[in-house]
Amino acid sequence: MPWLLPRGSQGHLPGQHVDVRLTAEDGYQAQRSYSIASPPEEDGLALTVERLEDGEVSRFLTGELRAGDRIELRGPVGGYFTWTGPLALVAGGSGVVPLMAMARHRAAQASRIPTQLLCSWRTADDVIYRAELARLAARGDGLEVTHTLTRSAPADWRGYTRRIDREMLLEVLTGPDARTLTYICGPTPMVESTANLLVSLGHAPERIWTERFGPTA
Repeated sequence: MPWLLPRGSQGHLPGQHVDVRLTAEDGYQAQRSYSIASPPEEDGLALTVERLEDGEVSRFLTGELRAGDRIELRGPVGGYFTWTGPLALVAGGSGVVPLMAMARHRAAQASRIPTQLLCSWRTADDVIYRAELARLAARGDGLEVTHTLTRSAPADWRGYTRRIDREMLLEVLTGPDARTLTYICGPTPMVESTANLLVSLGHAPERIWTERFGPTA
């Protein structure tokens, strides 16, 4: 679920996140980190929160939070991602959120830097930003968007239907000679597998950035 934080909280760069802390009436606190989905050019910060049925914070943010409610934030914090040449973005599920900030920033800057975005999802219902990504790709400014579904696909699906593998990376992304800068974000196994595959294909490790996440302890 996307939601916006108030004007005045800007100043972030693509790839950064904020820490959200909730405090109950009895003093109990829970804190989670969420990547920023909006580009620096927009007022406020947009967060996209995936609802987890056992998630203390995500259930509150997606089901209880209302306009005007106050919550604690820390940030923006974390490393940011900049580029001047060919770009490859690889996402697993909600790992697409910081990559969306990059795609939106790219569009706001009217950039024509060649960019491939490869997104892996469980099912078609899990695809985030599907319509917006299609619109961005239709601009014809060098952004190519590819989706793959790993569990089930509708009858009219025309994308890939498997996990990201060596052959898919060869077909979707440019080769190492282009010296593409790559950013991978998603669950730890997917991130590590994709990064290792890219290195085996000849991509320089120092040109591969990774961000991974796993279950909340």
